[in-house]
Amino acid sequence: MPMNNASTIAGGTNPLDLFLGIGLEEKTARNTIANNKVTNNLVAVIHEVPEKIWIKAGLVGGCDRTVGNLLYTVATKFPANALAHRPKLLAYIVSLKIKSPAQLEAAFSFFSTIGTEEYTIAEFEKACGVGIEVSSEEIEQIVNEVLEENKSLILEKRYRTNVGELFAHVRERQRWADPKIVKQAIETKLVELLGERTAADDEKPVKKKKEKPIKVEDQNVTVVSPAQPTEEELNPFSIFPSPEENIKVHTEIFFSDGHVLRTCNSRTSLDEHLKKTGGKVRTRFPPEPNGFLHIGHAKAMFVDFGLAKERGGECYLRYDDTNPEAEKQEYIDHIQDIVQWMGWSPTKITYTSDYFQALYELAVNLIRSGHAYVDHQTPDQIKESREKNEDSPWRDRPIEESLKLFEDMRRGCIGEGEATLRMKQDMRSDNFNISPLIQKQEISGVYIRLCTLEFETRRASYYWLLHALGMYQPYVWEYSRLNMTNAVMSKRKLNRLVTEKYVDGWDDPRLMTLAGLCRRGVTPTAINAFVRGIGITRSDCSTIRQDRLEHHIREELNKTAPRTMVVLHPLKVVITNLEAGHVTDVDAKRWPDAPSDDPNAFYKVPFSRVLYIERSDFRLKDSKDYYGLAPGKSALLKYAFPIKCTDVIKGDDNETVLEIRAEYDKEKKKHKGVLHWVAEPSAGISPLKVEVRLFETLFLSENPANLGDDWLSDLNPHSKSVIRDAYAVPSLRNASVGDSFQFERLDCNIKI
Repeated sequence: MPMNNASTIAGGTNPLDLFLGIGLEEKTARNTIANNKVTNNLVAVIHEVPEKIWIKAGLVGGCDRTVGNLLYTVATKFPANALAHRPKLLAYIVSLKIKSPAQLEAAFSFFSTIGTEEYTIAEFEKACGVGIEVSSEEIEQIVNEVLEENKSLILEKRYRTNVGELFAHVRERQRWADPKIVKQAIETKLVELLGERTAADDEKPVKKKKEKPIKVEDQNVTVVSPAQPTEEELNPFSIFPSPEENIKVHTEIFFSDGHVLRTCNSRTSLDEHLKKTGGKVRTRFPPEPNGFLHIGHAKAMFVDFGLAKERGGECYLRYDDTNPEAEKQEYIDHIQDIVQWMGWSPTKITYTSDYFQALYELAVNLIRSGHAYVDHQTPDQIKESREKNEDSPWRDRPIEESLKLFEDMRRGCIGEGEATLRMKQDMRSDNFNISPLIQKQEISGVYIRLCTLEFETRRASYYWLLHALGMYQPYVWEYSRLNMTNAVMSKRKLNRLVTEKYVDGWDDPRLMTLAGLCRRGVTPTAINAFVRGIGITRSDCSTIRQDRLEHHIREELNKTAPRTMVVLHPLKVVITNLEAGHVTDVDAKRWPDAPSDDPNAFYKVPFSRVLYIERSDFRLKDSKDYYGLAPGKSALLKYAFPIKCTDVIKGDDNETVLEIRAEYDKEKKKHKGVLHWVAEPSAGISPLKVEVRLFETLFLSENPANLGDDWLSDLNPHSKSVIRDAYAVPSLRNASVGDSFQFERLDCNIKI
């Protein structure tokens, strides 16, 4: 589709017309429009070429497909660290000084190496082969040489010869040769050497069958090599760049007038930052002290502290104390304790309030430079003006007036909410309709700003602010929030659950707070392994099932929490063929996988005439799929002997089972049914009575947050059960607060 004039291609706004005007096929142009990022980049590339260059190049009516394809490649592959030099390359393309893919690749390599640094035209043109013309005769001579060197192979394979390899050999000797002429020369020389193509040349080659290996009769096992872990699986922090690389363009900010701001550090700014930090990686973990931390904060800690630790750097614990009404010393103390419990050691503890004076001075500088103003719109009015892409009526007030009002705000002379300091951003650009309020900027020298994906919309505002202030620009790296099924992670919702007594405090084991997980017996090692396992991804659908966390908890507790026996709902069993008062000790395993010759793997359990089993392990009516105890049926008491039910004592209702009479067999035989149990430690003395609290998920549905204001109706009424008359083996009498155990056969872990 031809252009009518150069102003159409240089200043046009319709993407489809622009793309057709640079020679793209209609299908390619429409596919490009479906990709917003490529569309924005290609439009920016076209507009970066000044109108006078289009005219001088004689491309008034548009350009051909060759030039258009090169422009498209620039839009999609130009090195991000050198975007400041892109207009110069575009001028060379439009003026046909760079006209081949090989030259364009060389240009990309050149600019990728120098970044934002200055360069000479001579260096650039030499690197890209500008002005070098390779004649057809030169190309023909090189092709003859390449075919002569590969003649025997060509004669053998004839037209099945890999032409691509021949082409590559030519490129090695003359990289600036026109690829179309090279291809044509190779095809011509092949015909001269082989003659015309025959029918045999077009037949598909017969594939040779692979010889089957001779079977070895005694070798029936196929060895499958495990998949090698990726670099990211071995080291999740390998995805992050190093501080000295931070000279690339961070983002492109498109203004409504067509201007594009490409934010990046200058070499001077980067060198000053590296000098300030000693070249070390410096991160920060910035929690708000308005509640207890939850498992989502465990992921943030893993990223912030973990990256600094892996790179031998520093991580600051910085309290974001900007909302005094919601903050408590209790929360500040908890955060410091839980960070240490999770295994992290902050290099330094700071508060946002430490930087208030510096932030105030930066705000004054922003006003003086004309980049900020004092606004009197209400929050609703600000929202409405953003939606309508309208400027505030106070936007163009005099700088001195804004400075005076801002000083009045600092001294408390203006009522709360009556005035707001706003950045003077482009309200007609989508980049700036999200965050018009001046932001808190970290000035402690972090090299990377790690945050969750909801902050991605603020990236343009963040870099605009740093650019306006002339400050060092850290990397920004967004990753997905960690959400868990059957739980809420909002601090507002968690606070309501605590304050309105739906749970027993911030450390209730049903909550996904780190204090709650700690009280449940979960170790920081298990939590960090879980976080590492899910990875540092950008997937915004990362609601993780709780059983995935339970897997890591179990893996860790199998190493750290010894097994023990507890009967939750005791049913009395009297072994009639054992003498009254007889007590013997049997060995029970603390660790199921421990070797049998390890004395520390065992503990003593009394076995006596009277013992207790779980009520659910006995039935009056037996069935084939039931392996517990029933009248006339045997089952094995774990670590002890098989017993056989010989009689049942019932209550007055003739239904309630009060007691079982049984006989034991000293010969241990294999049984499908294996029961845990607790015996009287001595005749007439009841076993150790304990209170056990069992917890299930706090919410019934996987995502209670989706219920909106009705989320509390989803609370699980059976999320907590208290059993006050459970029996335990005597060794638990010596347990201390904080000790963890796993109960045999009950599929639960307990923390004292």
